[in-house]
Amino acid sequence: MATRRIISQEKTLLEKDDRIGSSPAANEKSNIRPAVPTSVIVKLLAFTFAMIVMPISSYFLTVNTVFGGNSTYAGALAAIMANVVLIGYILVAMAEDQSDQQQQGQSGEGAPKEGKKDR
Repeated sequence: MATRRIISQEKTLLEKDDRIGSSPAANEKSNIRPAVPTSVIVKLLAFTFAMIVMPISSYFLTVNTVFGGNSTYAGALAAIMANVVLIGYILVAMAEDQSDQQQQGQSGEGAPKEGKKDR
């Protein structure tokens, strides 16, 4: 028994021509800005550098000069310095978040702008 081939008159999605003017967003410029502001990335890199340098340098600077070779106290100071850097990062992040909310309140926009994902 022979099978019949169904030939459709409409073009499939793959057969349609991709014209520049056919898509609704063809006339819009693409947004190539990074999703995260540069200031946030700089702060993150600065605190990452501080998280590496501060504990190690505090350990080696104090192990022989301040604590007289007692590495336990110098290690405890290094752990405290790591926590100081971490708390500093949290405080800066909270202050930045509050300043963003104040700027939105001053600009008169109660609700945030609607983005593509919100539609």
